[in-house]
Amino acid sequence: MKEALFNDLVKSLEQAAAHARGQAVPGLQVHPAPTAADIISIRQQAGLTRKQFAAILGTAVGTLRKWEDGSRAPSGAARTLLLVLRRNPKAVLEALAA
Repeated sequence: MKEALFNDLVKSLEQAAAHARGQAVPGLQVHPAPTAADIISIRQQAGLTRKQFAAILGTAVGTLRKWEDGSRAPSGAARTLLLVLRRNPKAVLEALAA
């Protein structure tokens, strides 16, 4: 392994450990996952039923229900889309209507 790559890996691990300890890491942006109450609020703000909202998120209604009751949490693309929907639901709905 090249020394520069090794040094980058070591630095990344040190930053990950610092973040895990609750320390600030320069340049790291953390976007907390929406809570169950947030998800309900986002859906209601968009004026959508669970069925419509689940379709937009590309997930099953049962999965959405579990997110809304707090027994499961979204991850990956669904989590990101929820964060965008929270900030600008109109943009997402317009983009998906095309």
